[in-house]
Amino acid sequence: MKAIQSIFLAFSLVPLALAQDTPQAYVGARIIPIGGPEIPEGVFVVHRGKIVAVGPVRSTSIPADAQRHDVTGKLIMPGLVDTHSHIGGVEGADSTAPIQPDVRVLDSINVRSPGIQKAQAGGITTANVMPGSGHLLSGQTLYLKLRDGSTIDDLLIRDAQGTIAGGLKMANGTNSRRAPPFPGTRAKSAALVREQYVKAQEYREKIRRANGDREKMPERDLRMESLVEVLEGKRTVHHHTHRHDDVLTAIRLAKEFGFRMVLQHVSEAWKIAPEIAASGFPVSSIVLDSPGGKLEAMDVSNRNGGVLEKAGVLVGFHTDDGITDSRHFLRSAAFAVRDGMSREKALEALTLAGARMLDLQDRVGSLGAGKEADFIVLSGDPFSVYTKVLETYVEGKRVFDRSDPKDFLFATGGYGASRGDELHLDCFDEEEE
Repeated sequence: MKAIQSIFLAFSLVPLALAQDTPQAYVGARIIPIGGPEIPEGVFVVHRGKIVAVGPVRSTSIPADAQRHDVTGKLIMPGLVDTHSHIGGVEGADSTAPIQPDVRVLDSINVRSPGIQKAQAGGITTANVMPGSGHLLSGQTLYLKLRDGSTIDDLLIRDAQGTIAGGLKMANGTNSRRAPPFPGTRAKSAALVREQYVKAQEYREKIRRANGDREKMPERDLRMESLVEVLEGKRTVHHHTHRHDDVLTAIRLAKEFGFRMVLQHVSEAWKIAPEIAASGFPVSSIVLDSPGGKLEAMDVSNRNGGVLEKAGVLVGFHTDDGITDSRHFLRSAAFAVRDGMSREKALEALTLAGARMLDLQDRVGSLGAGKEADFIVLSGDPFSVYTKVLETYVEGKRVFDRSDPKDFLFATGGYGASRGDELHLDCFDEEEE
């Protein structure tokens, strides 16, 4: 049976490969490019994983050999960027220490998890997958393209030098306040973080003094290596923080050690919007959260997006999946608009703002010639409760099709939607013979 499944998968991928060799033109849809004004009736052309052209029907040329798709009455916009997710059954640090920068979620993500396919069904094409927040520092995050793949390598994002893209997850507040070896107070939490970054500064200085002399180099320390990457701006800190005083502590530490940071959650952002704006740090906000989930989030407000926008803060949204199901991601922005955020910035918060937080703005987050062809096809306006994600594409390849019965399960639930042992495009009900 496995052999039959493998043959089916190989043949099912043939049309996708051919589509990459032939320009694909989507004609007649309303297009929201994010990087420019909306196009009421547009043309969107992709070829070999990249965007070739975006523009009005009347003034945009279509390659003569392009395969045309009539998408009249539908809407095309960039694939969504989730700046904080836990899909893939990810695991991070353990209970042996509150700070574990050597832990890599790369070593724990299950790419066959149904959570990834549910995220595709929600229109998410890029995600920052992180370990949990029960530690002051719980490990290295991973920026993923939600391609269809059988191993983690198929989903990795790499920079021009081939380095795997990712950040570092930190947290403060109540999550990490536990019995020893964890800190029991907020002040002790900050003290422990300072201690480790001071050690990282000293480790970096020893490397500098060695000046390439292997005999003088300090003993390799994987924990310090990760923190040095933070100090040198090579790795962004994604900092879980809710209460206004915890937010200010995170900002204080980042300023003290000069590292780049994205403030994650920030339930009480509305209380200190001017201070956040003055810090220059962006905010990845959660909207569809549970106010009763923890005491420090009791003052979470859907006004955060609008308040931060007016203060001049770069705002993105995230799911924290499974806190918010990835399939509901569009609704986060809709709630923010209802409570004062502009439509333009809310759409940007789902796409380009998140891409900027992950240093991927030159590749994803908006529809423009030369960018990677990550996009979604919607049945209507993105902020309408009646709108459905019809198709999701990553680098020009369709990874979700609501009209496909197998994909429909991931979009709506039902039997099979949470079975994590089957590959996308390879879903059979028969038992192995």
